Amino acid sequence: MTFAADAFAERRVLITGGSRGIGAACCRLFAASGARVAVHYHRAEDDAREVLDGLAGGGERGHLLIRANLGDRAETTELFGSIENAWDGLDVLVNNAGIWVRNPLADFDPDALEETLAVNLTGPILCAVEGLDLLRRGVEPSIVNVTSTAGQRGEADYSPYAASKGALIALTKSWAAELAPDVRVNSVAPGWVDTDLSEPAYRDGGREKIAAGIPIGRIASAEDVAAPVLFLASAAARHLTGEILNVNGGAVLCG
Repeated sequence: MTFAADAFAERRVLITGGSRGIGAACCRLFAASGARVAVHYHRAEDDAREVLDGLAGGGERGHLLIRANLGDRAETTELFGSIENAWDGLDVLVNNAGIWVRNPLADFDPDALEETLAVNLTGPILCAVEGLDLLRRGVEPSIVNVTSTAGQRGEADYSPYAASKGALIALTKSWAAELAPDVRVNSVAPGWVDTDLSEPAYRDGGREKIAAGIPIGRIASAEDVAAPVLFLASAAARHLTGEILNVNGGAVLCG
């Protein structure tokens, strides 16, 4: 999917978890489409700075680099305060930051549960809460939540992850109704994606086995997911809200 270089001209876009993977691809694609982009990160500063330095428009566009632990209310409040000071409004919030941690019931780790819920669920909620006023000042504002097919069908050994993404899907639908007509809220739900997050599953022949189960015949790239995110945030999707757009190559056909 391609958009004109000015499709998001003057638009202000925050992408959480923008230092790598899907988030980094979203940063690059929105910037290439004319947006001012805020690259959020928590720990991977070097990666985030590399993404920032490579964005179209460079320093003249006014891109931002912002660190925050999104599970912490005070840090999230400070993040949106920085955006308000720099931009005085926000047009697109992409809730992308997430972790995928194995946590089977037979070997349950309560700390891993707490971290998964903090990053995958509390973070997006706090971003929506703290960013709502800025979004309401925006131009055709929208929220795009990056969820997962696991949130719709479940995932063995990763039940806290699946639960967090299922909850984010429910939040997408709830917010769509609550915030209409001011703010559109949609979700992109990827299947397998070729990123660092999923890399452990691709070892020892896993990549070939997984790809063989995808009708399209390959694992998605981060760019394959970023393009639908851009679409849902664009004027081309102006009559879409509360939608869960599955991007999985046909591997999971959700109703």
